[in-house]
Amino acid sequence: MASSVDLLNSTNEAARKQVREDNRCTGESETAKRNLYEVEQKVIAGKSKASLIRKSTGGWKFASLLLVNQGLATLAFFGVGVNLVLFLTRVLDQENAVAANSVSKWTGTVYLCSLVGAFLSDSYWGRYLTCAIFQLIFVVGLVLLSLSSWLFLFNPSGCGDGEIVCMPASPVGVAIFYLSIYLVAFGYGGYQPTIATFGADQFDEANPKERASKAVFFSYFYFALNVGSLFSNTILVYYEDTGKWTLGFVVSLGSAIIALLSFLLGTPGYRYLKPCGNPLPRVAQVFVAAARKWDIVPVNSDDLYEVEGPDSAIKGSRKIYHSNEIEFLDKAATITEDDLCGPKNPWRLCTVTQVEEAKCVLKMLPIWLCTIIYSVVFTQMASLFVEQGDVMKSNLGKFHLPAASMSAFDICSVLICTGIYRQVLVPLAGKLSGNTKGISELKRMGIGLVIGMLAMVAAGATEIARLKHVLPGEKISSLSIFWQIPQYVLVGASEVFMYVGQLEFFNGQAPDGIKSFGSSLCMASMSLGNYASSFLVNMVMGITARGKNPGWIPDNLNTGHLDRFYFLIAALTAFDFVIYVFCAKWYKSINLEGSEKEIQIIEIQKDVVLRRV
Repeated sequence: MASSVDLLNSTNEAARKQVREDNRCTGESETAKRNLYEVEQKVIAGKSKASLIRKSTGGWKFASLLLVNQGLATLAFFGVGVNLVLFLTRVLDQENAVAANSVSKWTGTVYLCSLVGAFLSDSYWGRYLTCAIFQLIFVVGLVLLSLSSWLFLFNPSGCGDGEIVCMPASPVGVAIFYLSIYLVAFGYGGYQPTIATFGADQFDEANPKERASKAVFFSYFYFALNVGSLFSNTILVYYEDTGKWTLGFVVSLGSAIIALLSFLLGTPGYRYLKPCGNPLPRVAQVFVAAARKWDIVPVNSDDLYEVEGPDSAIKGSRKIYHSNEIEFLDKAATITEDDLCGPKNPWRLCTVTQVEEAKCVLKMLPIWLCTIIYSVVFTQMASLFVEQGDVMKSNLGKFHLPAASMSAFDICSVLICTGIYRQVLVPLAGKLSGNTKGISELKRMGIGLVIGMLAMVAAGATEIARLKHVLPGEKISSLSIFWQIPQYVLVGASEVFMYVGQLEFFNGQAPDGIKSFGSSLCMASMSLGNYASSFLVNMVMGITARGKNPGWIPDNLNTGHLDRFYFLIAALTAFDFVIYVFCAKWYKSINLEGSEKEIQIIEIQKDVVLRRV
């Protein structure tokens, strides 16, 4: 990939050459003035188009409300999710492997629902309405969960603490429980990617200061997410672990209600972008039009079809400049004699912007697919890490440390590493590379993969040590649960690079018409990662649990080999990293009209012309 400096230099030289050629043809002064006028118009059009909503609203004042909303909603969500695997084993009497799979499927559903929210946000409802509706569904799910756990699931009272065994729950109670947690999954999943994009909307890309704030916002967004989950992973987990599950669910409900109210509080001051319409027909039109012109050779990029003027054919979206990748789709924008004869049919002739929107989706897919294995690493914290910690020594005197509370070390690692990254690494890398972002999003995601692999190696090493300290006939190993700290800390460090990088990358590289879809890709990778983890557990148990062999992840972990499962994930992550490197080198960034790069190029062209005048 050519560096920004090379791009600007080549554009500068092209502008100089064009001015010299025009001077020879029509006279130096007149042509230079005309070129200056055209360049100035491009600067004005680009900046005004990039600033889709330049109002006195938005900015950090209202983005901060969204950060508070994110922290409270996350507290509510993790109040349910972080200890769910133990709820299933203690209250609903599921085996370890079954419970781990149930949590993976549920978490996968959470993040898969992000695609639904993103689609409705980009196409019809807009970001604000989508956030409000899905948060309301989230609250309804928590109301049902609190009621079902209080009325149906705990018999005798106080069971589910690891000592008192719960009686089998009634079918009605179980049905309401599953309905409630999947409403929670649908509500939180649909809201999550949209709130991230809505927060980014509060900053204007055409304003250099706000553009820098927008980049920082995603770090603070993930920071707020982890601050919210810190309470769930410490205080709430403790009460739930002692059998006070209903209390934990009620606290989550209260937090979700306050989150919704804080969101509605900022209604008069938010910046709003109108939805750009359903992107599915637009993308389908490109492929159909290209297929119809399969035998046609695409023309030069300057001769491809695009609407006149500053406005794009996609309402509310900036134009996208032509790129040289996936050139067969350019056939959709190639004008033929049939296109000239009758009215323009979008299923036969598409604009360059429409073609580039489809290209952007295709170009992002390989990067996105490479992040799924990392999500397999991440999902182990909510399932197998907790089950592993539950059979380790966790008493500090008379105080019992809940296994799920160890994820607090992951959260602290995220908070510390976020501060180190923003305050130390970004300035240092910026000075060394000349890139104001410090380390590019693609490089950060690659670093996250490597650290995630190391986390799995650390988890495997901890399991080997745990098995060595198991006494015959005992369920709990004498190895301290604090041996899990390295694996949690490494996962936390990897999140800062991977998930913050993902948020910035997919939001920044997605065209205006599918911004929420870009943010939802980050969560969709978590979804498929959870489903992949569930599939991997089933496959491993199907292969290893044969005859009298209990398999790698049996109900009694002391008779299994959880360490081998962790090392398997580490090996898959290493293989995935190799593929990711090739995909990242192939990827070329989107070039939007009015983007920072495009405005820089136009300003250089203007400077060249001014010198000629």
